[in-house]
Amino acid sequence: MREKIHPTFYEAKVTCASCGKTWTTGSTKKELRVDICSNCHPFFSGEAARIIDIEGQVDRFYKKLSARQTYVEQKKAKEEAKSSPERSIDELGLATRSSEALKKAGINTLGQLLTKLGEGDQAVLAIPGFGQSSLTSAKKKLRALGYEIAEAA
Repeated sequence: MREKIHPTFYEAKVTCASCGKTWTTGSTKKELRVDICSNCHPFFSGEAARIIDIEGQVDRFYKKLSARQTYVEQKKAKEEAKSSPERSIDELGLATRSSEALKKAGINTLGQLLTKLGEGDQAVLAIPGFGQSSLTSAKKKLRALGYEIAEAA
């Protein structure tokens, strides 16, 4: 074997730059400095839930997640508003004469019209200016919007 080819082995002093902890170990250098050690690293210290985020990836993820939740909530609110009985009678798109006749009779919302339809077709036809063709058109448009029309007994 060749002599004097191996490096010198020292008892090296290791120092952590984050927390300042020191210890000794064997090395070819007399002194070592480390950025993070087992004393202050989140995995070893029990703070594994804390996420080390260098490039902001976690923040971007949470931002996208909150944007998605907001979108889903808005979509759900929009769907609920579509089937709300508090919608105006004008949203049915009936003829002007029919809409005005319903308003004069005190029927301003779709919920009120559905209640009147529940009493029977004759109750709705009794409204002056609201005829059979308007009734048929109103029923078709209510069904197209997803409302169930109760039939009178």
